Amino acid sequence: VQLQACGGGLVQAGGSLRLSCAASGSIFSVNTMGWYRQVPGKQRELVATHSRDGSTNYVDSVMGRFTISGDNGKNTAHLEMNSLKPEDTAVYSCYARVRQIGATRWRNYWGQGTEVTVSS
Repeated sequence: VQLQACGGGLVQAGGSLRLSCAASGSIFSVNTMGWYRQVPGKQRELVATHSRDGSTNYVDSVMGRFTISGDNGKNTAHLEMNSLKPEDTAVYSCYARVRQIGATRWRNYWGQGTEVTVSS
């Protein structure tokens, strides 16, 4: 299973960015997709998740500014980030909880991190 992420970059405070993530490979089902973010020296933080049933979760600090969406048929997820703040600066990594074809257990898979930098 591979996760391909794209998006991110440099933006001024108040601006917007969009992250996308696509899962591919021998996938039977994807239960959840989402993003973590990490700043050097700090603990990794779960930013947002989108589940197969359409439910979403967000860390309080991004509530109302970030929106996560997903396409179950394409095994993709997107994170729309609006009203960005300098404190949103971090490396964002997408993940997916996947059940592979022929497998009985779910596993978490990770994509490469993408940098988001918000200047003040």
